[in-house]
Amino acid sequence: MGRLNLDLDVLRTYVVGIELGSFAQAADRLGRSTSAVSAQLKKLEMQAGTPLLRKAGRGMLPTEAGERLLAYARRLLALNDEAVDALRGMELAGAVRLGMQEDFGERLLPDVLGRFARAHPRVHIEARIARNVELLAQLQRGGLDLALTWAVEGVPLRGTELGEMAMRWIGLSGGLAAVGWQPGEPLPLVMFESPCLMRSAATAALDRAGMPWRLAFSSPSLGGVWAAVAAGLGVTVRTEVGLPATLAPLQDAVLPALPSIGLRLLWSEATPSPACQRLGDIMLEQLAGLPQLSRAD
Repeated sequence: MGRLNLDLDVLRTYVVGIELGSFAQAADRLGRSTSAVSAQLKKLEMQAGTPLLRKAGRGMLPTEAGERLLAYARRLLALNDEAVDALRGMELAGAVRLGMQEDFGERLLPDVLGRFARAHPRVHIEARIARNVELLAQLQRGGLDLALTWAVEGVPLRGTELGEMAMRWIGLSGGLAAVGWQPGEPLPLVMFESPCLMRSAATAALDRAGMPWRLAFSSPSLGGVWAAVAAGLGVTVRTEVGLPATLAPLQDAVLPALPSIGLRLLWSEATPSPACQRLGDIMLEQLAGLPQLSRAD
């Protein structure tokens, strides 16, 4: 009996659906109809000879066999993508200067740099982790070739609109009670030093709600913000990307609603170098799997 060959296209649908927590969202992300995705999943389960998904509320979760397949699928897709990268860019050489915020540094940067370096060993990448305002200034001065930034109106740079991310009130799992806050008291805030888009969004939301606040701690680094929040000095506002395991989005009803924030991949040149373009393509592929990102239409 011949060996069974799993379809990589079907495996990609399976992985994206589980990572997004919705196969309907996976269909939208991959540019397929929901019926086509359903057919792919049915084919995969027939090949596996065992159920891979189980119903959980309105969604689907992997079974024990599905979890096992998920691990193999991720490895197969990573190897496939690495091979394609290598074949597409065998002659790439030069240097690329990349910038991104601390929010994405721990999760995104190692994956992107590792994949790119293995496929294009002749390209040198200079990576810089910095705050949004500095990344934009570096791009405009030509100090960076491309950067992942929060969306800011009026920035004269070319780029790709990736989508929106919800801003969240972040604190200890015990909520506002964990920082000793009582109704009527100013809410203690832990924030980046100004200027900061999320700091401005937080204070504007509190002011509109008529809720008093005070700045309990400010830091030039995200690590400092997380440490102060973990110490119970106050609450902060960020997206859920890179959220430490010791902290959580707050559910306290008294906190005002927050807007979403746009995410962009920006270029300093109208026509990026082939190496720069390829690095940008890999970043877009990696970001497509972020469950926190609501894709731009």
